[in-house]
Amino acid sequence: MDEARAREVLAEAAVLPAAAGEARLLALGENAVFAAGDLVVKVGRDAELLDRARRELDIALWLAEAEVPAVRAAEPKPLLVAGHPVTVWHRMPDAVRPAEPRDLAELLRVVHALPSPSFDLPPRELLGGVERWLRLAGDAIDPADAAYLRERRDGFAAAAAALTPHLPRGPIHGDALPRNVHVGPDGPVLVDLETFSADLREHDLVVMALSRDRYGLPEAAYDNFTEAYGWDVREWEGCSVLRGARETASCAWVAQHAPSNPQALAEFERRVASLRDGDETVRWYPF
Repeated sequence: MDEARAREVLAEAAVLPAAAGEARLLALGENAVFAAGDLVVKVGRDAELLDRARRELDIALWLAEAEVPAVRAAEPKPLLVAGHPVTVWHRMPDAVRPAEPRDLAELLRVVHALPSPSFDLPPRELLGGVERWLRLAGDAIDPADAAYLRERRDGFAAAAAALTPHLPRGPIHGDALPRNVHVGPDGPVLVDLETFSADLREHDLVVMALSRDRYGLPEAAYDNFTEAYGWDVREWEGCSVLRGARETASCAWVAQHAPSNPQALAEFERRVASLRDGDETVRWYPF
């Protein structure tokens, strides 16, 4: 789905106070995200995302009822317009500063204290996309690298299923990074609710540990994160398993971009080589 198609769907949905052509495009990925006036509209790539859109709206209502600072839905149900799910959200005030790891930690503490909602949350399928991403990579990547990642996926999936958690299982954000926090005039707010799951709470904490080890997050920023949350997941014996699973998924995710982007291929090859060598000091770069 390109921007032109997304705008056609937006115009047919007729949910914005202004003409679709005047809406500002904020993001274009699995969803095209547009803003106009006090509203934000997400147009999903295809009808397969309709169930996920329904669940995201259910999650938004549940978080609102629990008074968790999070993005709020403007309409309780998604529309299906020309084969695309459309959801409508209240637009947040402009950010007053970039989100920091400690902001994320404070929100995670709130989320991790929640009981399960009345509806089912899926497990965190961290490795669920690996096969699709490798298939999209096709011949652009070395078949031996693809086979290596499939083997890692299977091994870490089995190991993760056998973990004994330190924290009680329950609701998690699922993609716990500062980029999914918006700091407005009233404080930090969670955004991007699509990955909310019911699983090991440690999933949400390993993300930042990996950011420290692989993506250059400063030690002081990580320390602020663990201090604000109240625990360092690296103390848990299962940390290396969830870290390995996330590294495997991250490699495969980059692979899907390799056919059209030489930089993605280079980053993929760097990541796989570091995993093969067992070198946890090799820096990875966001893509």
